[in-house]
Amino acid sequence: MSRIVYVNGNFLPEAEATISIFDRGFVFGDGVYEVVPVIRGRLADRDYFLQRLSRSLDELGIAWPCSKQNYRQALEQLVARNALEEGIVYTQVTRGTADRQFTFPPDTPATMTAFTQVMPLLDNPAAANGVSVVTTGEIRWLRRDIKSLNLLAQVLAKQHAADKGAGEAWMIEDGFVTEGASSSAYIVKDSTVITRPLSNRILPGIRRRRLLELAEAAGIACEERRFNLEEALAADEAFISSATTILHPVVSIDGKPVGNGKPGPLSRRLRQLYVNHMLEEVGAGATTPPLRGTPP
Repeated sequence: MSRIVYVNGNFLPEAEATISIFDRGFVFGDGVYEVVPVIRGRLADRDYFLQRLSRSLDELGIAWPCSKQNYRQALEQLVARNALEEGIVYTQVTRGTADRQFTFPPDTPATMTAFTQVMPLLDNPAAANGVSVVTTGEIRWLRRDIKSLNLLAQVLAKQHAADKGAGEAWMIEDGFVTEGASSSAYIVKDSTVITRPLSNRILPGIRRRRLLELAEAAGIACEERRFNLEEALAADEAFISSATTILHPVVSIDGKPVGNGKPGPLSRRLRQLYVNHMLEEVGAGATTPPLRGTPP
């Protein structure tokens, strides 16, 4: 069965979905996007993704394409129409379609598209076994707090990681780790989680926000400050978080092991706290089988 996608208020088979070649998202990358996890057929972290999308749109001066309620209902319908049990919903909003000019065209309706993607979130082998990370230079623009469509720097960083056989790239700026190409970055030292503070230099990750809340509730110490590569290599543990990973432990950086080279206990505990939170949010209860490759 063909996947059903969403384009400007219409649900269509993916083969029939089109947008104009003059859409400013296509011509300029003039738009924003969001990725929402789906667990047991339900959207997770529902309130937080709406807040972040609103902020990104406001920062670029793009009007909402519909009401927030209708937007959320459209995503829920998309999940239902595709019978998606686990994966993500990707949504994109651009400034709309107009003849090519750099300045904002007046009175142009925004373009909204969305699609689903099947993806293992709860029982992903990388969560049990960990991922390797390589470092690369930071070449992105200086408004990384906006979840914009301009992702060429991240594409190059991800390809660099893939060429090195790694699962993620950590970007280095002025000697400090900013974040992953598509994830937030953390290290653990002496049972304290350390992650870079929010600013225009990093994306305000929803998983980052939720993990810090869960850590505080569980009495896990957290410190928001910059850390450099040397600290990361000397850390007891490291991990990444994103909509598509939830939390994956980092077991090596640039070919050097982190800690004992295996997923650490604090990373595994935080992931389980997050999984339990999502299951409770979607009404599935807080019990889930042990991660593949880990003891019960």
